[in-house]
Amino acid sequence: MEANVYSVESFGASDGPGVRYIVFLQGCPMRCKYCHNVDSRAFGIGEKKTADELLTKALRCKSYWKNGGGITLSGGEPLWQMEFATEFFRKAKAEGVHTTLDTSGCYYTEDEPFYSDFMELMKYTDLVMLDIKEINPERHKAITGFDNKNILAMAKKLSDIGKPMWIRHVLVPGYTDFPEDLKALGDFCRSLKTLERFQILPYHTLGVFKWEKAGIDYPLKDVVPPTAEHVKECEKLVGINA
Repeated sequence: MEANVYSVESFGASDGPGVRYIVFLQGCPMRCKYCHNVDSRAFGIGEKKTADELLTKALRCKSYWKNGGGITLSGGEPLWQMEFATEFFRKAKAEGVHTTLDTSGCYYTEDEPFYSDFMELMKYTDLVMLDIKEINPERHKAITGFDNKNILAMAKKLSDIGKPMWIRHVLVPGYTDFPEDLKALGDFCRSLKTLERFQILPYHTLGVFKWEKAGIDYPLKDVVPPTAEHVKECEKLVGINA
């Protein structure tokens, strides 16, 4: 089947272990105030690509996939196109490729048919990279438009089924750096048996020009990126060494 693709990066180094071939799928329901790919939100657009087309191109980079490298599906939100994701990863695993799913988890539910489809995808997924934007549900909704209940439920499910995961948290001064929330985030992460890595990602403004190009008012125009010292302070509050 075909997917709506936002973009492709042949030699990514920050979306999973090793060097990655990253496919960014089009479409995301979340409305993160700091989104650096705001043009990837819209549904029903993007370049049409089949799993075979993308895998053929990805395998040309295989000689660079050392130290656990492979393929990452990101977005947008890849769970929006889960049938394609499953086909793509199934074919990638048949070629011996390491697969990583980079998701917000916003679509996760244990209702059917989603849950069975999700568990099928997990059969072909080696690693899940999950964003926890905020541990506090009200603050999470304020900065993304979504509650985080299903996202935290997905993290717990990944832990229960033994699926390795990395968790990332974007540190936005005045929005996601509350000490009590960072401590609670650390407590939650420590409860996850399969957490391999935790990362604080400092907020940046590299994607602001995309908002301007789209004619959308950027809501965090007055927010200054955190200093290295502030990032270290927040890392200590979380207290995760993974």
